[in-house]
Amino acid sequence: MKMMVLSASLMLCCGVSAIAEDWGTISGQVVVTGDIPAPVLLHAKGAQVKDPAVCAAADTYKDDLVIDVDSKGLANVFIYLPKAPKSIHPDLKKPDPAVVVFDQKGCMFTPHAMVVLGGQTVEVISSDAIAHNTHTYPLKNQAINVLVAANTAAGKGLAVDYKISESLPMKVACDFHPWMQAYWMVVDHPYAAVTDKDGKFSIPNLPVGEHEFRVWHERKGYLERKYSVKVQKGDNELKPVEVKIADLKGDGK
Repeated sequence: MKMMVLSASLMLCCGVSAIAEDWGTISGQVVVTGDIPAPVLLHAKGAQVKDPAVCAAADTYKDDLVIDVDSKGLANVFIYLPKAPKSIHPDLKKPDPAVVVFDQKGCMFTPHAMVVLGGQTVEVISSDAIAHNTHTYPLKNQAINVLVAANTAAGKGLAVDYKISESLPMKVACDFHPWMQAYWMVVDHPYAAVTDKDGKFSIPNLPVGEHEFRVWHERKGYLERKYSVKVQKGDNELKPVEVKIADLKGDGK
């Protein structure tokens, strides 16, 4: 009897081991080739724009093209799988954090670009002493257009939930201050990222194997529509994605 139990235990152990998945993390960078342009002034301190005491309290620069001069890294690029893979790492099945904060500071959205996971709540707040509104332009989800009161602190903001994955990053705007724009990428899986100020990104715990990502930036749209990555177990450092500065001169479509 003991031998039978031991044999069954070994079979169970080996069976689990046989079907266990391997996982890998990818890290990479999006860099710009060519002469890097200087930041573009949106409006100068004291300019006669709407709500100048807040919106023109300092020189304000456009945030639709942010390139680090030293690394030539391109910020605010979305890298994402267009659909969920068959397997998702157990640690990633619940969004962490459960709430992400979307703020308005100096009449600019922050962050300018962010990933929103299915089941994750966006809390819209405002650090400004004036009212704003947050107006979204999704392709699949219901649009929202909500008033955000002045000095709305974290924990007291407006909760926004999206359940359906979007095929593209969606524009977010403030109708009161038309220069204010941001982008949210709503996905129903955890395999998406936004590049930081140096153009770097990391996506952890992907199932090992071939994956085809999309790489998107608001100035051009798709930088890579089929960005093929072979994920091996452990850490995977990818070759930089290069983008010509000439390709970033127009609005993304």
